[in-house]
Amino acid sequence: DLIVHVRDITHPDTILQKATVLSVLKNLNLPNHLLDSMVEVHNKVDLIERYKPTEENALAISALHGHGLEELKEEIEKKILTTTGKKILTVNVNLEGPQLSWLYKEATVQEVEVMPEDGTARVKVIIGNSAFGKYRNLFPN
Repeated sequence: DLIVHVRDITHPDTILQKATVLSVLKNLNLPNHLLDSMVEVHNKVDLIERYKPTEENALAISALHGHGLEELKEEIEKKILTTTGKKILTVNVNLEGPQLSWLYKEATVQEVEVMPEDGTARVKVIIGNSAFGKYRNLFPN
């Protein structure tokens, strides 16, 4: 669904390496949307003082120090959701009913926050439009 191209931005041949990787990817006859949505990541920015990417849409990270990793995760999540046509939703479910079990089967459950006082839970899910439509039909409340 997504290509993440991580480059060692401190390598003296980083530009040539990028060109080589792009050439190989193009020769694989991958779909254009996959190449167009590729995430470009510049790693080891901690070794270059005040590094700013000169390439459009490149993300600067330091895997060693954790710099930029949250932004990278957010970008990957955003692109994957766009590519797959899914979204992240939080739904309230009655724990006595079948909703939670249904969500585990038909979606990707990320978090469950149980509210013991009223027997419900807030459930954060990744779900496609079709599955969410079925959920709403089965559980209108």
